This record gives sequence, C-alpha cells and structure tokens, in this order.
Amino acid sequence: MSISIREVEHIASLAKLRFSEAEKETLAAELSSILEYMEKLEQLDTDGVEPMSHPASLSNVMRDDEVKTSLPVETALANAPAKQKGFFKVPKVIK
Repeated sequence: MSISIREVEHIASLAKLRFSEAEKETLAAELSSILEYMEKLEQLDTDGVEPMSHPASLSNVMRDDEVKTSLPVETALANAPAKQKGFFKVPKVIK
C-alpha cells in the first residue's frame, strides 16, 4: 500500500503540522514502507501463539502496603518556612 502526497497533507492537517514539499515526499515514502512492512506481518500465521503483554516476564516491583505511624505534626513542620495552626502555610495561588 502506498501513501500519496495528498494523504500526507490530510494527516498533517489533522495533526496541525506543516511540511515542505520535500518533507511531504519523504514522509509519503516512509509511511508507505511502514505500511508495506505491516502487510508482511499480517501474512504471518499466529494461530496458537499466546499474546504477550511484555517480552520479559515482570513481577510487581512495588512494595506491599504496610500501616505505619505517621510523623508527628511538630516533626513534619520543623523545617517549614511558614506554618499556621499546625499546617504548612503556602502563598495563595487563586484570586
């Protein structure tokens, strides 16, 4: 399957991109070669092939959630540049 310059222009307009004429020709050739490769892949017999979500087997690398005691308010606010009534005081950002 080949991509025409007109199709490249349409795709570029959808993506709100501008290309020179030389770039459009290059993109048309590159997109055409990608689609040709995809057509080759469609011809492969994939019956009985298990789908893969990742090429390497991964396990959960996150630690288990554990209930722990939190910091005391005084310790959390010890290095705060500004505090008010037991909370961090930050500049107002909404008028």
